[in-house]
Amino acid sequence: MTRVLLASALAAAVAVGVWAVFFRTSDGSAPESPVAAGARQHTVTQEPKPGDPQRPPPPNDDESPPAPRPKGDNPPPPPPPPGGGNEPGPSPGNAAPHRLFVGALEDAVKLPEPGLYDQRVGLATRAGFNMLGVTTQWTPGRTRPAPAELRILRGVSAAAKRRRIRLMLTVYAPRPRFAPLSDIQQQQYADFMANLARDLPGVQDFAVWNEPNLNGFWLYQFDESGRDVAARAYTFLLARSYDALKSVSPKIRVYGGSLAPRGSDNPGGTRPTHSPSAFIRDMGDAYRASGRRKPIMDVFAIHPYLQRSEQPPSKAHPRGTAIGFADYDKLVRLLGKAFDGTAQAGSKLPIAYTEFGVQARIPKRARALYTNLDSPLGQDAVDEATQGRYYRQALELAACQPTVIAVVFFHLIDEPDLERWQSGPYYVDLRPKSSLAAIRDAALKARRGDLVTCS
Repeated sequence: MTRVLLASALAAAVAVGVWAVFFRTSDGSAPESPVAAGARQHTVTQEPKPGDPQRPPPPNDDESPPAPRPKGDNPPPPPPPPGGGNEPGPSPGNAAPHRLFVGALEDAVKLPEPGLYDQRVGLATRAGFNMLGVTTQWTPGRTRPAPAELRILRGVSAAAKRRRIRLMLTVYAPRPRFAPLSDIQQQQYADFMANLARDLPGVQDFAVWNEPNLNGFWLYQFDESGRDVAARAYTFLLARSYDALKSVSPKIRVYGGSLAPRGSDNPGGTRPTHSPSAFIRDMGDAYRASGRRKPIMDVFAIHPYLQRSEQPPSKAHPRGTAIGFADYDKLVRLLGKAFDGTAQAGSKLPIAYTEFGVQARIPKRARALYTNLDSPLGQDAVDEATQGRYYRQALELAACQPTVIAVVFFHLIDEPDLERWQSGPYYVDLRPKSSLAAIRDAALKARRGDLVTCS
């Protein structure tokens, strides 16, 4: 448990610097800073370990109805998919399912031995996937990746290209206190993204940060008066990163959001976080107040985990602020209220579910491969048949949601420590689980657009 105090003067300087330098109103003047001086001292209860940025948050379903916001509509067209017209993309309506990218978020493919790239990436092909997500870490002061990390990313990118797998790269920091708040740090992060894009020309999908609505990934969430400062600062970072990446290539797709599915919206709580509903609303407020006349993202990403693996993807949250697969209509409304009528697409913005996992129980024959077998974190795991059925259900839901373009599962390969996450179709030793066949069948059909008949 880490406690960090941010001085009032620093918070005020950060807010004014980033807001005034990067965003301007239509007459060229800087709008009033949205961040009050000072930040509330908060407890960080979920600081991620290096190499494990996507661990789902603990159950925290404090929900309240989102407040209404303005609406309108003036969206740009969705980003073109790679590889021509036979690729996934938003369909015009719910009359028929559409093709999806289906993949896994898996840093276990990032190995220093070049001969292992193809082996691990090949597991994705065997699972029927045509998309793979990996992460890399940024720290304040850096504008380029370390040479060793870049070599690994190049190897993974080359292996993915050989197998015609689309690679998505997420860039975040190993500690929440490293969230870039100042103008200088935000420019460093944007330069880091642009240099990655130049060094990895085969990668055209970049996600800006991971779960910025959680204090386990972004400090700070609230100022001392209880106002949201995380969404505003993240919106600035997203805009700056968008411009930097597009300067490298207009074909690059920028993924914004990457939000956790739940949050407390309670600045005085022991775990101050934002629900995706509140975070999207506040992103829209910050964007509108900026007067910006360009988009800040091509795709909106969200992580629609349920509270427990035993809950099916069809579980909805109609009266709360959480967002899962079954809350698509609510998500589209939120995006519309936030951005429609601006240069940023809202209700027609492509959506990607870039993290979703269902933990499967470890059978006796494989338990010797794992540690911390009595961990309570694995007690919600389901049998492998249910894992396969839930992954298929997630794809069925997404295939009938017009603006959804991708579903990315977390993981491809189990983590060995049951304090972590066992949601892949492969055991630690790379043997397939019994769920693999069902997952592969659903993935291939979802990619073709014939998984389900939509009502």
